[in-house]
Amino acid sequence: MTTTFLDGARRATRQLRHPVAALLLLSAAALVMVALFLFTDLPGKWEYALGLRARTIAGMVIAAAAIGAATVLFQTITANRILTPGIMGFDAVFLAIQTLVAFAVGPALLVGAPPLMSWIVELVLMTGSVVLLYWWLFQRRRLDLHVIVLAGLVLGVMFRSVTGFLQRLLDPDTFAILQDLTFASFTSVDRELLLPTGLLVAIALASLWPIRRELDVLSLGESRAISLGVDHRRVVMHVIVAIAAMVAASTALVGPVTFFGLIVANLAYGAVGHRHLRSVPASIAIGVIALVGGQLILARLLGFGTELPIVIEFVGGLFFITLVLTGRAR
Repeated sequence: MTTTFLDGARRATRQLRHPVAALLLLSAAALVMVALFLFTDLPGKWEYALGLRARTIAGMVIAAAAIGAATVLFQTITANRILTPGIMGFDAVFLAIQTLVAFAVGPALLVGAPPLMSWIVELVLMTGSVVLLYWWLFQRRRLDLHVIVLAGLVLGVMFRSVTGFLQRLLDPDTFAILQDLTFASFTSVDRELLLPTGLLVAIALASLWPIRRELDVLSLGESRAISLGVDHRRVVMHVIVAIAAMVAASTALVGPVTFFGLIVANLAYGAVGHRHLRSVPASIAIGVIALVGGQLILARLLGFGTELPIVIEFVGGLFFITLVLTGRAR
């Protein structure tokens, strides 16, 4: 009997250590990728090159933290592994803002506006629109969360349709400038925006620490979470505000990336499970590995033959189709 008990204890210990070991391994791999990106093939005047690389790394880390954590949280409250914050219409709102300004005022304002001012305006509009929508439908109207997600999807399609129509009315020069501004880029991040974006993402993540255990309960489903004493509407609204802030800040910094969160979140589940204390940092580490490693391969091996966001969208689209066809959406 003692032997059986000891064997069971050893198995339980191995099960507990496995996710932690996986998380540590992912974190170490992320640090190695960062070091390789920073210090390989440095030119003679390395100070300038190192500064440019450090700026790129900072933008990638912030984007990985915001998108990875936001996707894990969004999939928790929707109980669906193929939904991402993009379903809330962030990409559509971002494109609509840029397109409306270009159509109404011209590209001069988009190009000439101070970066910090543009970032603040985009952040307020994107975060405010999503939070107000979800607060009104979820708290005031008290609709089901899945109905609200469907409303976000419909509004996103509407915004994209209007944006596409307005872009067809632009002259070619304005359209080219608009396309450049709305295309995601991890290598041309404005240094002035790194600190405020990083602080906002850090504050949003820190605000989730007091409800980390409630998030684990929330992943069991609404009815079970309520029966276990979780104030479902309060916690979900808290999570929506945090998601809105992180995704809006990241989108205003690097541009829209639709499928990136889908990839890193599902890989994190496979590596460390669904407990948020592990899955959120694992998604961030995987995001850093993907972004930094992908940029390293494109720069050192492929000679910038393509752009990293294009590769991410292509791989993410295939990953999305695979999840749907294999029935792993939940």
